[in-house]
Amino acid sequence: MAVIGSGPAGFYTSYKVLSKIENGTVDMYEHLPVPYGLVRFGVAPDHPEVKNCEDKFQEVAESPNFNFIGNINIGPDPGSLPLKAIAPHYDAILFAYGASQDRKLGINGEDTVNGIYSARAFVGWYNGLPEYSDLAPDLTLGEEAVIIGQGNVALDVARILLSDVNSLKETDITEHAIDILSRSRVKSVRVVGRRGPMQAAFTIKEVRELLKLPDVAFRPIPPTQLPPDMSKLPRAPKRIMQVLAKGSEASLEDVPRSWSLDFQLSPTSFNPDQSNNLASLSFDKTSLGLEPFDPKARVTSTDEHAELPAEMAFRSIGYKSEAISGLLELGVPFDNRLGIIPNDQEGRVLSLEWENGVKQHVPGMYAAGWVKRGPTGVIASTMSDAFLTADRIAEDWHSQAPFNGGEEVKIGWEAVKVEAEKRGCRRVSWEDWKKIDAAEVARGKNSGKKREKFTSIKGMLSVLE
Repeated sequence: MAVIGSGPAGFYTSYKVLSKIENGTVDMYEHLPVPYGLVRFGVAPDHPEVKNCEDKFQEVAESPNFNFIGNINIGPDPGSLPLKAIAPHYDAILFAYGASQDRKLGINGEDTVNGIYSARAFVGWYNGLPEYSDLAPDLTLGEEAVIIGQGNVALDVARILLSDVNSLKETDITEHAIDILSRSRVKSVRVVGRRGPMQAAFTIKEVRELLKLPDVAFRPIPPTQLPPDMSKLPRAPKRIMQVLAKGSEASLEDVPRSWSLDFQLSPTSFNPDQSNNLASLSFDKTSLGLEPFDPKARVTSTDEHAELPAEMAFRSIGYKSEAISGLLELGVPFDNRLGIIPNDQEGRVLSLEWENGVKQHVPGMYAAGWVKRGPTGVIASTMSDAFLTADRIAEDWHSQAPFNGGEEVKIGWEAVKVEAEKRGCRRVSWEDWKKIDAAEVARGKNSGKKREKFTSIKGMLSVLE
């Protein structure tokens, strides 16, 4: 089986497949020289416990039936491998390459005004993702920042902006991020959403961490936006509402920094000053109808408006997967609207063709993670989702369902590498990754950190020269 992507979905599916199919082999393709996907580049640096899943992934990678094939971009360009060169040599292909884009607001000024950043890019930047190593956000533009979106990524961004930079210095956050954060002028962060507290996507852990930040105060939520009788709520939302109602111990008058959760505001424009730097954001106020505390309450616009001053803004309204080159040549469709590979919700890729009123499974093609179900959930839910896909792969294999290329014996990477070498691809193996890993740990030790990541592909590959 070929796995496209080396994040949690790819590793967890591989783990389960290898445990269920005797003598099965997994070749994992990754476009970067380093593995782990969003665990490495998306998890906040002050959440090291979330990265403990890397221990399991390493256990998988050490299997004699597993091959890591890093630094291989999938596509038709020189130095890349097209999917059609890979597919003939595998019984199954698992697409687990995650979400590489972020959703946009589509409002005035979003692409033209200075000081507006994608939360995905910002998170990638401070986590050392090569794609965003040159982002260099200007955090000296002013004291007011607004984050559009109220998921956990938005709260991660708020926490990083408001944290004492000294508390981050021993994490694996990049040195260039430490440098820029140490010069930040940001004192106020507003986290804005279209819906109300009962419909917000954040979890209690992230809220509590922000509320407990030293020398940071929380602006109280208007009581009318909170349920009047919290005792009747289910346990999880009740706990969140109680935490929000209690707020922070620090008061706005006594500390230099603050944050807020601003609800029922739908952004309409980013407004520049005369130098085209962000000055403010305009919003339509929204209504949640007659049942504002219903978690499924629908949002509608009103005739009321609001404006918030801000010198910088972060868009955090979700990630989005995109089609990789060559999918259609394998008969694999892609839903651009939903940003997923169509599937039966259990991981089997569905074709565009119907038979007896039912869409057919594309033999040997599977999906897991965000490209399967959309960019939602945490690592634990990704694990459950990946296990479900793996169960279906094993079920199909043991029931002798049709697979890719029929019953012809496939030899995987041993056949693919011939074409890879012809195309000038430079494969990074798991042993190579361990050398990069050791070099990063050594670099970090010199500055009292767990690791100092290489933030360029060139830097990563230099270790192997």
